[in-house]
Amino acid sequence: MPTLFQHIKCLVGTHNPATIKAPLRSAALASLPCIENAWLLLEGNSIAGFGPMSSMPSGIPQSQCINAAGRFILPAWCDSHTHLVFAEPRETEFIDKIRGLSYAEIAARGGGILSSARKLNALGEDALYQLAAERLSKAALMGTGAMEIKSGYGLTVEGELKMLRVIRRLQKNSPVSIKSTFLGAHAIPAEYRDQREDYIRLIEESMLPQIAAENLADYIDVFCETGFFTPEETVRICAAGKRYGLKPKIHANQLQVSGGVQAGIQSGAVSVDHLESMDEAAISALANSATIGTLLPTAAFFLRMPFQPARLLIDNGCAIALATDFNPGSSPSFNMNLVIAMACIQMRMLPEEAINAATINGAFAMELQHELGSIGIGKMANIFLTKPIPSLAYLPYSFGEQLVEQVWLRGKCISEPSGAIK
Repeated sequence: MPTLFQHIKCLVGTHNPATIKAPLRSAALASLPCIENAWLLLEGNSIAGFGPMSSMPSGIPQSQCINAAGRFILPAWCDSHTHLVFAEPRETEFIDKIRGLSYAEIAARGGGILSSARKLNALGEDALYQLAAERLSKAALMGTGAMEIKSGYGLTVEGELKMLRVIRRLQKNSPVSIKSTFLGAHAIPAEYRDQREDYIRLIEESMLPQIAAENLADYIDVFCETGFFTPEETVRICAAGKRYGLKPKIHANQLQVSGGVQAGIQSGAVSVDHLESMDEAAISALANSATIGTLLPTAAFFLRMPFQPARLLIDNGCAIALATDFNPGSSPSFNMNLVIAMACIQMRMLPEEAINAATINGAFAMELQHELGSIGIGKMANIFLTKPIPSLAYLPYSFGEQLVEQVWLRGKCISEPSGAIK
């Protein structure tokens, strides 16, 4: 049954698919095509048509029409970096951070990733799935229509497989489009602290074959940082993943300039993520590659680190995306609307740049650009309606206000009915 949205104040992200063959860069990132006083037609799970009200089709029963006067409609957010599957939050470490301990100091004391791994390995798969499904539903109601979810809190064969199986269940049961990433190289487990080579071989010889046998992941990721995995180890682990059909996505340059950007590019990574710490060599390498730099401003905010140098990256021609890094230790938020606001307020991105980075470029970072990330005929009907707002800039400007009124995923409304929209 078709659904027709009428009198849309502004339909945002109507990119011409013929002109977008790669992630948007430089000045193109600030170009966000919109149609004012528009209509949008959904049929089944797809977008069937759109345009100005002067060209609206006739013959749609009034019962299938929605008056979106005063509202903006945007493509649903594409959150291309999360750690959604975990056992427990880590609010006690939040207090440690307030008292002055650094991320690295907490990790050295057995907290951080290793703490999450202990808790996850003690929890059954069904309980882990229920927790993750609840979080995913909440994220969807805030406008997220696609999400990449990483493992990495198992750090054992059984734990990593459990996480990836939970992600597969989410893929089957949620209207959110999900990509799965194997992050066994998230940290060295305590029992392998003096046996790094043995743990890397465990990833290569035990984890990867089983993951491939069950077709559990799309990507492989490595935390390339001092105290975690070196650039050489990163390239090696990515090469092992590629032998099993997994494309690389790298945690790079979060805590310091680590060589992770160059290791990711050398490995043919789809994206290198974080990038709080960038030097001229890393920026130049990223700008001259096909790899996307995914920026995670809420992680920098939560850890009180300098925000990613978005303006420098954009002005030097890097392709960038925005994502939440939702996880229990350094970014306990799946709110993409807040990410957009922080990108504008703290990283000096224009609203149009931030929205493109969180939609079409985020879709590219998950290789979903042909299905999601923009308003296009035949694309999946993943959209959200704002509450009545005066302008697009009002979205990041009014950062404390919940401005998402309705979310439609795969052509169906997942939000509670609103008396304001008729």
